[in-house]
Amino acid sequence: MDETLEERVRAEAKRHALFNALKHGSDPDVGAIIGPLMGENPEFRPHGDEVPGVVAGVVAEVADLSESERRDRLADLAPEMVEELDAKVEDEEGVLPELPNAERGEVVMRAAPNPNGPWHLGHARMPAVIGTYKDRYDGEFICRFDDTDPETKRPDLDAYDAILDDIDYLGFEPDRVLKASDRLETYYEHARELIDLGGAYTCDLPAEEFSELKNAGKPSPNRDKDPGTVREEFEAMIDGEYAPGEMVLRVKTDIEHKNPALRDWVAFRIIDTPHPRPKAADYRCWPMLDFQSGIDDHLTGVTHIIRGIDLQDSAKRQRFVYDYFDWEYPEVLHWGHVQIDEYDVKLSTSTIKDLIDEGKLTGWDDPRAPTLASVRRRGIRGEAIVEAMIGLGMSTTDVDLAMSTVYANNRDLVDDEADRYFLVRDRAGAPAVEVPVRDGENEPDGSAVGTPPRHPDHEDRGQREIPVGDAVLIEDDDMPHAGERTWLKGFGCVRYEAGDAGEGDDGAFVPTGDDIDAVREEGVPVIHWTPADGGVAVRMRTPDGDVRGVAEPDFAETAVDEMIQFERVGFVRVDDHGEEESVVYYAHP
Repeated sequence: MDETLEERVRAEAKRHALFNALKHGSDPDVGAIIGPLMGENPEFRPHGDEVPGVVAGVVAEVADLSESERRDRLADLAPEMVEELDAKVEDEEGVLPELPNAERGEVVMRAAPNPNGPWHLGHARMPAVIGTYKDRYDGEFICRFDDTDPETKRPDLDAYDAILDDIDYLGFEPDRVLKASDRLETYYEHARELIDLGGAYTCDLPAEEFSELKNAGKPSPNRDKDPGTVREEFEAMIDGEYAPGEMVLRVKTDIEHKNPALRDWVAFRIIDTPHPRPKAADYRCWPMLDFQSGIDDHLTGVTHIIRGIDLQDSAKRQRFVYDYFDWEYPEVLHWGHVQIDEYDVKLSTSTIKDLIDEGKLTGWDDPRAPTLASVRRRGIRGEAIVEAMIGLGMSTTDVDLAMSTVYANNRDLVDDEADRYFLVRDRAGAPAVEVPVRDGENEPDGSAVGTPPRHPDHEDRGQREIPVGDAVLIEDDDMPHAGERTWLKGFGCVRYEAGDAGEGDDGAFVPTGDDIDAVREEGVPVIHWTPADGGVAVRMRTPDGDVRGVAEPDFAETAVDEMIQFERVGFVRVDDHGEEESVVYYAHP
């Protein structure tokens, strides 16, 4: 192949390699590029033995680029291919793509949470997608707790079960549950083997001094230690003979690699803070996540990994270890971060924990917290969240999740079963208004009742009976002016007649006898109400703060954990019936 042809091959291969990497959110694949390259350029075919070598070099160059760099270079070389990618994302929005090189019954995927606290809403995306792929491919779902940092991301002992409960709430069950802190001896054995292969060395340089050498592309003087010395010093690390920072074990990579973050990275370090799990409390030599996760992915047979686009370097670091052991690296898919509207609280476990510790949130299930525990207590079903997360697809750019989508999904799930009730709220500092009800010139006998349906779409469920009594409560915003009519839902049309201020009479509702045409044809407003006596005091917990009000008497018969709809207010989950008040959690309109 002459130089001119080789340059043409390189140019065409770069276009296809960039397109392949952006399309799949991972490093490009030589095999996937050769086909379209030869198809579009038949003049390359006589050189079929030489082309793969040229393509491999291009693939290596593209693999070192970030997502944004790949997109910028493809935009310069072939803007039409960027447009094709964008159109494909738009067409497939909300649809999970097929996994690359996946065979039914052979797919193994893992969620790898750090159990430093219960999950926020963003965490739901991983089990939602993995669980869906498991069902699609009849595969396996592993939950592996990556809990090998007992200091900066200290595990919360309650979080292990809380996270498994969250996965169950979302509708999935892991086939295997592992804790990395149970597997220290396994990581030690692989570190020893890596040392014997010449792939790791102990280093006692201070971190800043090593960083200066690394950034200059110069090796640590420890790099050429003989394996025997390295082995002895690593055993001393395991035995706790060093203090934090005195000695680390580094993976030997390419000290002149274009990406300094990949140069001789740390595999093990010393942490004196005891692990909170008693079984792991005596260990002091802990693996870094890239080493631990890479070893576990291979040993557990993981075939496909999903990780954030910001973690592309993790795969590149781990590939050095895989190459030493002659292992095949799993397929990797990258995605962007999930951003969720409606919440003022940052999607961060540590941030939420700090707010709880400071008393600004009452707990992980506070309705103001962007957590799975919170939306679960509010009555949002896990299925509604999963459907919304799947709808985000697998874009490598950051995506926005509107809570209105979750609410719409949940409304479809609960509307049919949710009976209706009235709740009159004290709103914006304005208490509910008590209005007497009279029958013309006479006082009512107290026998009148309202009979709204339990559910507008299910006549078979019957009607509620709400006593009108001597007076009703309505919300301040619903108070009519003197002489105006209003329709008390389930009771009928009434007119507000002003009283004689001189005699201390504030006015009353008087039934008019109008039929429903007053609403349909004349636009008389329909409002909800409760009897002034005999109602149920309610505290409704919402993301915007607590709201108090009075519900109709029959509300007292609802069951805890039942979903109902307060008409004109929204869907709520019944949380508790106390002696002084009932508590409900607001779900959504």
